[in-house]
Amino acid sequence: MTDKQYQITLKLNGQTRSFEVEEGETLLHVLRERAGLTGAKKGCDLGECGACTVILDGRAVNSCCVFAVSADGKQVETIEGIGSEEHPHPLQQAFMDAGAIQCGFCTPGMIMAAKALLDRNPHPTREEVRQAMSGNLCRCTGYEKIEQAIAMAAEVVASYAEGKEGDRA
Repeated sequence: MTDKQYQITLKLNGQTRSFEVEEGETLLHVLRERAGLTGAKKGCDLGECGACTVILDGRAVNSCCVFAVSADGKQVETIEGIGSEEHPHPLQQAFMDAGAIQCGFCTPGMIMAAKALLDRNPHPTREEVRQAMSGNLCRCTGYEKIEQAIAMAAEVVASYAEGKEGDRA
């Protein structure tokens, strides 16, 4: 017996994409296997490690714990949608500059969790950074360099946001 199939539409990294999904299929599976976006990693598959973190309608979520059908009609942002090799996102650049990357397995989830934080709060305190990152595990770098990278990126993001606000005035 096969699971029931559903048609879903996502605004995925700014583009409207439709997928036929099974009832119990996770958003992580759709991103990796159907959309070909492998930046979100399958780690614990329990929502404990944060390796699969993406931004869903502005909130960092563990995509292994989100049923694809529940993401229908929503905006999904993955690591593939936030920068390029030529023009990395300030968080990507800061992670490189601060040496916050070792094996790289956790990095996409870390960056997406940090991006969700900076999108809603461009001036986070150290405690707010720690709270936002508490669901993401790293086995290589420790967390000091990751926190440093987020602080570095926050300065860039905040100055960019302030410049944009000045443009509207």
